Amino acid sequence: MNWATCLCRGKYSVTSSKKAKLAVWKFASCDGCQLSILDCEEQLLDIAGAVQIANFAEATRAVIKGPYDISLVEGSITTPHDAERIHKIRRNSKYLIVIGACATAGGIQSLRNFADVREYTSLIYAHPEYIESLGKSTPIADHVYVDFELRGCPINKYQLLEVLSAKLAGRKPCIPTYSVCVECKRKGNVCVMVALGVPCLGPVTQAGCGALCPSYQRGCFACFGPKETPNAESLASKLEKSGQTRQEIVRAFRGFNAFAESFRKQSEAYER
Repeated sequence: MNWATCLCRGKYSVTSSKKAKLAVWKFASCDGCQLSILDCEEQLLDIAGAVQIANFAEATRAVIKGPYDISLVEGSITTPHDAERIHKIRRNSKYLIVIGACATAGGIQSLRNFADVREYTSLIYAHPEYIESLGKSTPIADHVYVDFELRGCPINKYQLLEVLSAKLAGRKPCIPTYSVCVECKRKGNVCVMVALGVPCLGPVTQAGCGALCPSYQRGCFACFGPKETPNAESLASKLEKSGQTRQEIVRAFRGFNAFAESFRKQSEAYER
């Protein structure tokens, strides 16, 4: 039974008067993953019928006090206030799901983790002394316990619906942990790295985008982060043998998921 069928049949809520309370929270991010929720369009009414939306700034000004049954958290922790606020959200949430590359790996803003953020603020702001920022952009799991991580930049809305429906139905979410290469094979794509010599991070990247870039003969940019047990070291070696410079390899791993451990280690190894 798919998520839509489950939602329509009211499989999640015990009664219509006791729906699960859902809250959506934002930290340092572009809001793209929150917009993916609104992008559900036809499914939004089903979602609204299955849960009580208690906090979602992108959709409504109405706020219902916690505790919350499910919290969706977008964004990374970048300020002392963030670091304090996420603990409060965790205490008020029975089940906490982090969504997107920022929340699961620190996001594109984690590029500052490889530099001195104080130098950046002095170059951008007229009065950097007013800026309160942590030295690093870090994922939510570095600060509190996380029940589930949904990757992507942005997330795949169908994967989000699967995670929500699984939680409400009391089962384990069925989210693939294999690589983008599997999606390429299923679509019948010719391998861009083997056939065309295009640098591609698909072998180490978790599926979820439907092999969007390779389908248009572009290399994968690793938007969905490292797959389960990625061999990033082997891929980096392959890229180097195919003519990529060390600097280009560093750039390849320093994208939307630059601070994910396996990607971070490879970029640092080739930066030396």
